[in-house]
Amino acid sequence: MRYLAPGSLKEALDILRREDDARCIAGGATLVAMMNADLVAVDVLVGLGRIAELSGITETDDEVRIGATTRHAEIAASPVLTGALGVVRSAAGQIAHPAVRNMGTIGGSICHADPAADFPAALLAADATIEAASAEGTRQIPIGEFFEDYFETALREGEIVTAIRLPRGPAGARGHHVKFSRVDGDYATVSVSAVLVMAGATCSYARIALGSSGPVPIRVTAAEEALVGSPLDQAAIAEAARLLAEAADPVDDVRGTTEYRLMLIPRLLARALNTLKDGETASV
Repeated sequence: MRYLAPGSLKEALDILRREDDARCIAGGATLVAMMNADLVAVDVLVGLGRIAELSGITETDDEVRIGATTRHAEIAASPVLTGALGVVRSAAGQIAHPAVRNMGTIGGSICHADPAADFPAALLAADATIEAASAEGTRQIPIGEFFEDYFETALREGEIVTAIRLPRGPAGARGHHVKFSRVDGDYATVSVSAVLVMAGATCSYARIALGSSGPVPIRVTAAEEALVGSPLDQAAIAEAARLLAEAADPVDDVRGTTEYRLMLIPRLLARALNTLKDGETASV
């Protein structure tokens, strides 16, 4: 195996264009573990750690841009990710343990496309756009089109995720991510990401995404419509949960049965919405 460490995005893209079976690596939190377990064989590793333009969090009046090699710990601690974008910050802070958060990157996480990971649902709730580059140019991929199946994304051959772009969201919004896992630091058995706006006692905006409930994160607009205009009472939350559960297709695995996962959805949805309704994440 050869290891190449380009110093610029252009150099990295040139390597991907000329080398067959090259794989990019940033934090290596997942890829190295898969290589150690002989689950994947790599001829050429392209290290992205020296490419400064792929790292860091920047903001404009309209959006926040997170570079693909930005580590989970930096996202979890970012003062920029407030309001609706608190859902991304909240998710980052719940990934695994500090050692993994200090090493893993958001680009690596979403390119692995594990539906049990925390970022996919959070980015769907935040209405993110994925920025991808290849030797042919750059394109923007709506988050709803990025995840295509278990461990499959819309990335094309030779493309690299360069950044995740997050719109500011509506005024007064708050975002939060909740998960249930077997033990602290595990992948989610089920997760719920929510962005909410309350106008007095009434919900005026809701964007909800389920994680670990199917091959890709799940969003159901009818469920959000069941919440908007309501005081987020038990009946409204139950109806939204019913619609989300209907759309879910969770698997039976070591983290829980299908039936168990479906039972978790209304409980986690209520927990996420009540947390936001009560304003407990206002400073996040």
